[in-house]
Amino acid sequence: MERYAFFSDTSDNFVTPMQPTAYDLVTIRLRTARDAVDRVTMISSMGSFPMEIIEQDLLFDYYAVEIQMDNEMVKYYFEAYDAEKVIRYDTRGILQQEVDEHYWFKLIPGFRTPDWAKGAIMYQIYVDRFYNGDPSNDVEDREYYYIGDYSVHVDDWYKYPAQMGIREFYGGDLQGVLDKMDYLEDLGVEVLYFNPLFVSPSNHKYDIQDYDNIDPHFGKIVEEKGELLKEGQCNNSEASKYINRITNPANLKASNELFAKVIAEAHKRGMKVILDGVFNHCGSFNKWMDRERIYEQAEGYEKGAYIDEKSPYRKYFKFHDENQWPYNGTYEGWWNHDTLPKLNYEDSRELYDYILRIGQKWVSAPYYADGWRLDVAADLGHSPEVNHKFWEDFRKAVRQANPDALILAEHYGSAEKWLLGKEWDTVMNYDSFMEPLTWFLTGMQKHSDDFREDMLNNASAFWCAMIFYGAEFAMPSLMTTMNELSNHDHSRFLTRTNRKVGRSNTLGPAAADEGVDFSVMREAVLIQMTWYGAPTIYYGEEAGLCGFTDPDNRRTYPWGRENKELIAFYKAMIALRKSCHELKRGSFLKLGEDYGFISYGRFTRKMQSAVLVNNTEREIEKEVDMSLLGTPLNAVVERKIMTTTDGYTEAKEKYTLCEGKLTMKLPPHSAVMLRYQKG
Repeated sequence: MERYAFFSDTSDNFVTPMQPTAYDLVTIRLRTARDAVDRVTMISSMGSFPMEIIEQDLLFDYYAVEIQMDNEMVKYYFEAYDAEKVIRYDTRGILQQEVDEHYWFKLIPGFRTPDWAKGAIMYQIYVDRFYNGDPSNDVEDREYYYIGDYSVHVDDWYKYPAQMGIREFYGGDLQGVLDKMDYLEDLGVEVLYFNPLFVSPSNHKYDIQDYDNIDPHFGKIVEEKGELLKEGQCNNSEASKYINRITNPANLKASNELFAKVIAEAHKRGMKVILDGVFNHCGSFNKWMDRERIYEQAEGYEKGAYIDEKSPYRKYFKFHDENQWPYNGTYEGWWNHDTLPKLNYEDSRELYDYILRIGQKWVSAPYYADGWRLDVAADLGHSPEVNHKFWEDFRKAVRQANPDALILAEHYGSAEKWLLGKEWDTVMNYDSFMEPLTWFLTGMQKHSDDFREDMLNNASAFWCAMIFYGAEFAMPSLMTTMNELSNHDHSRFLTRTNRKVGRSNTLGPAAADEGVDFSVMREAVLIQMTWYGAPTIYYGEEAGLCGFTDPDNRRTYPWGRENKELIAFYKAMIALRKSCHELKRGSFLKLGEDYGFISYGRFTRKMQSAVLVNNTEREIEKEVDMSLLGTPLNAVVERKIMTTTDGYTEAKEKYTLCEGKLTMKLPPHSAVMLRYQKG
């Protein structure tokens, strides 16, 4: 008990205020076992500070120190002393090894993330595949030509996506989202995150044509005219129906108004809305480039940089050959893709300011979106200096327009240098959530490209990754990290449970549904909903949707074919998370590990929950010490939910702790949450 009673973190349970401003007085606390040590010192980047006991209870001593912040990040750890030894404590716990600054606690003055995003339940919608609420705006066959073929309207909602299916459209739209708002509210969703919505030729829309307007194929087409391309006709300057749909001011205005209605409806139901910002590159169809000559003759549009050397957008891009106009195709593409022209912030202040205005526009009236997810955010610009300067300016601009907007980046690897309070708020949490959890529960790589027996059930590797990468986050970032099991770039988690290595082009899409293990899926969901951060559901995941990696992970939501038991489990876990304050804002403590077994606690002074997970094929018996969470030694705790291979149960069972401990038998592939609430 004495050794494991040490605890501190940077949540508001142990730091006040949790999000200090520059020059604030901040109180930092450390918990030890009662009468276990003689004195405690906080060792920090500002110097050493002796701590004093401010409170004792039956189990613990609480030490505190008050420090005066300056305007720089403070990093610190603790040293405790008794007559025989020195005990050092950082984010890893009590140190068995040398002090390493990577694991020190950190406070960043002035760094605040929106409270609504801390621990919120997010739901990611890939709009074309969610629900078709307005067939009149569907993309039609041969509406335009893109990457070697015509656009395709898919009539069978349940058809598997084609391997090169970026031109395939199933008809999902914003009216479909409005039509399913009751479903989303009933599920318990608190935040909607939309994949890109702006005018674009693909169904994924990461190749944006027009940042100022919602795509009418997702919005509304109120003025229809023009012709489809004829068979053999490949010149998009002749795609008059498409050109009218996406350049006609009436269609653009109606689509933007519909999006404002979607946000207003979400807000009415207590939901926030996050947009996808693709600012590293645009698309070859983009009005600034106009490789497809869509805007060349359209009324009210300037000539694109591909069309004319004197285009006002000429400096928005880098061209390798200055002697190719008109129709200069020598521009720089992101990763050499000529369909994805890279934006040139270094040479165009106009572009720089334009994107800052776009950042402000959609979080302002009349739309009032609540934040941005930033696509490939580390790639923006041609140098680290420009990248960091742009994101610093972007943050200032967006927060000026909406002080409570969230700025969340897509990033693989360490994002620490962007998360210092001046650029991003947080990231999509691959390194300290999706990947370690996937390896532990399934042994699979997140694209289903590899299976590793040595990673399956490897609790030590799981905790090492979670702790190492989690240490990079200050608490405002950690509480808002987007914790996903799946998304539009990786195989769906339920498919990973079948341990099939491959993709739809090697195994066939039907293989993604074969041999999946719903008990492992429920384990993952229970962990996701009890972990710190913002648990994020990829549309259809809750209904049992499977799929290998892109494009198979972009199947349509299975309306009419849902796994209703899995949806009910999601609803139960979401409701449980929302009713337990400690699951959103509580401290986090590792309680145990073994082969195929992990346990951890979430706690405040009044509420404590413990989670135990058995991912093995056999029953195991494990002891959990809830007194480490502050639960009284002889308390009665309640089982809130349990999942096994047979399903799940919310039937309440009560257990009496013995000296703070409880021994439980855990069936194969099971997970359980126990809870105590004072009073």
